[in-house]
Amino acid sequence: MAYYDAVRRILMIIFVLNILTALAKGIYGLYTDTLSMSADGLHSFFDSTANIIGLVGISLAARPPDRDHPYGHAKYESFAAMGIAILLFAGCLQLIVSAAGRLQSGGSPNVTGLSFVVMALTLIINVGVSSYEYILGRRLKSSILVADSLHTRSDVFASLGVILGLFAVRVGYPLADPIIALFICALIIHTGLEIIRESSTALLDRAVIDEQVIVNLARSVEGVCNCHAVRTRGMAEEIYVDLHIEVDASLSMELAHEVGVDVERAIKGRIPEVRDVVVHLEPKDYCDNKEIPI
Repeated sequence: MAYYDAVRRILMIIFVLNILTALAKGIYGLYTDTLSMSADGLHSFFDSTANIIGLVGISLAARPPDRDHPYGHAKYESFAAMGIAILLFAGCLQLIVSAAGRLQSGGSPNVTGLSFVVMALTLIINVGVSSYEYILGRRLKSSILVADSLHTRSDVFASLGVILGLFAVRVGYPLADPIIALFICALIIHTGLEIIRESSTALLDRAVIDEQVIVNLARSVEGVCNCHAVRTRGMAEEIYVDLHIEVDASLSMELAHEVGVDVERAIKGRIPEVRDVVVHLEPKDYCDNKEIPI
């Protein structure tokens, strides 16, 4: 529960900061008719919406295992991360429509000195937010925090593009505004695809630990003749392992069970993120690793 409480607290902090930056960029962008600023504000607003999805997702993921969900609810976190990606693509569609309209109309925004001040301040906030969230996401091994930090990081590059666009408009190139908006859209698509790739690992039960690592750990245990049929799945902070080991056929059921327990301890001791290990015992007529501590 401490893990989920930490993630929830971080998301709340990020949510407040994203709302503030979205309002600053969006309101001033509308006031000055600067499409790229308005688009960047919309992007930040979607960040805030993504935070809400993240909070809901992490609350669902924090539920303990029950009869219908014996493996827990951790995959809700990955579903929430996928929701963030969908919002990114929705925001991208809006940007494309707005930028295309500006390219056709040929209008020019009203860029002032305050435009640069607003963008610079929000840029500083975005850099701090993205770095803070990414570092803690990696430390906590939270897919939703890492996904959200990548989302926010795209805001950083987008804001830099907007600032460059503002300079271009000031020196007589008004088309830079919608072009920068399309550049932001490209960043959004890239970020969304990255989030989908990360989230699909858990949702599709992709192997999360190299099979040979588990084989080596199992074979290092006294009494294990061989190891095969290794399968791993789950998320970075919650991994499930199942494997088959061969033990000497002459061992009693009690001693063979002890070997299986030792294998489980060896794996969990080396890889703390492993939540559960299922060991299937198979008899072997000849084994050169018979020594069993009694």
